[in-house]
Amino acid sequence: MPIYEYKCPECAAEFEELVFGDGLPACPRCGGTNSERLISRPCLHLPGDAHDGYSASAPSSGGGCGGCTASSCAGCH
Repeated sequence: MPIYEYKCPECAAEFEELVFGDGLPACPRCGGTNSERLISRPCLHLPGDAHDGYSASAPSSGGGCGGCTASSCAGCH
């Protein structure tokens, strides 16, 4: 069951939702049901200070970042 990112065309809210089927989730801000699924940006660890200042090392949890959203990669440290 993947987590997808959505944007509500009615109030412009961006949100993530765990999807159990083919239906579109309701917007948590306005309740709109016409949300569009966004293409998620991957979290990349770049060497040194290239582009975003994050180091090339993987997170101490040993897995992927898990903290990325459509507008932020704040979970990658």
